[in-house]
Amino acid sequence: MSQPAGSLYQMEGLGFAYGARTVIRNLDLRIDPGRFYGLLGPNGCGKTTLLDLMAGLRRPPQGSIWFKGHPLQHYSRAQLARELALVPQNFYIDFGFRVHEVVRMGRYPYMPRFAPPRPEDHDAVARVMRETDIVDLAHQPVTSLSGGERQRVVFARALAQDAAVILLDEATSNLDIRHALQLLGLMRAQVTQRQRTVIAVFQDINLAAMFCDILLFMQSGGIVCQGETAQVLTAENLAMVFGVAARVIYRDACRAPQVVYTL
Repeated sequence: MSQPAGSLYQMEGLGFAYGARTVIRNLDLRIDPGRFYGLLGPNGCGKTTLLDLMAGLRRPPQGSIWFKGHPLQHYSRAQLARELALVPQNFYIDFGFRVHEVVRMGRYPYMPRFAPPRPEDHDAVARVMRETDIVDLAHQPVTSLSGGERQRVVFARALAQDAAVILLDEATSNLDIRHALQLLGLMRAQVTQRQRTVIAVFQDINLAAMFCDILLFMQSGGIVCQGETAQVLTAENLAMVFGVAARVIYRDACRAPQVVYTL
């Protein structure tokens, strides 16, 4: 297999299992650069596992993943750290690093080993801390923060990493709605203004519809439908994937289709 010209990721025949439990089944998927993708589906359908495979955290025993024209497994950890940033759903750290130290970890792929941070590293850390509204937390131990505050720190670390691809695994689930909208807006700006690619797992379909260019619906380990948000966010697809009755209405206030569930 070779990667089609212009694509960022190309996956073919992808399969993955945890022991006897198969979670990804014969999955084919192409991801193009410079778009905001939303990955949706019921619990246990394989969303997080797919993101882990795309991040190189797991290797598929079946199928292939190509990234920027090369097999993903040919990239070193250091190379991937410059290309990919991951914001997990839950971030745990036992040591009491200060917040600014955790954010600065996003600069490690660009810093020589044992070298002190450069002026551009300090500038990047200061900028993303302002953007994520954590300047007031800079000198607090990360272990003392609430779940939502920690999540904003992890967003800042990912932005400091300055990667072309940002992977979000239900990354706003611990955030209040103000900060969820703020940080998803930052991700939208990364796509629109800097032509980055964002691939995000969502539980909230309406938030996904507000920010995503492309929706990917997963079910039982495969992609069952995909396309432009306005085209694939339909009552029929919601019934097929989630088994719910709903209407989809365009809302001028958020300039996006939104789902209204019916009983």
